Amino acid sequence: MKNRIVIFLVFLISNFGALGLGVFLMNNGSTSEWYYSLNKAPWTPQGWVFGAAWFGLMFCYTFYMTILVLKYSRPNSGLIALYVLQWILNVSWNYIFFNQYLTLFGLIVIISLWLLIGYFIFKFMRVIKKYTFLILPYLVWMTIATSLNVYIVIYN
Repeated sequence: MKNRIVIFLVFLISNFGALGLGVFLMNNGSTSEWYYSLNKAPWTPQGWVFGAAWFGLMFCYTFYMTILVLKYSRPNSGLIALYVLQWILNVSWNYIFFNQYLTLFGLIVIISLWLLIGYFIFKFMRVIKKYTFLILPYLVWMTIATSLNVYIVIYN
């Protein structure tokens, strides 16, 4: 039981740390004149939706990763490497898109992240079965976010 709690807390701190670092690296990009001047997709959510969505997504993803890690009797370095890659892509998109204004490079990063989340789903579906539903909202949100990034690349 103690092991489960420790693993959960490690992923919780890591996931919410990624959110915090991502916000820091944005350098107020989502409230900048640059961002406001962009032609954004008509389906772009209100600003508060992003924070609420990310909170829920990272909470579900924490449970997902905890369950997945606990399914293996010994540490799975491949799984951890995929998680770290996801973490890096997730954090770096904020910096690339909002801080450096590199919308096309941001699109490449967000598509890579979308593909990686899809890979998680299909690679580990047999391992954790019904718990795969915990990562599906992440893929749905990344699909929406990718469409927003595509729109910005095309119309700006």
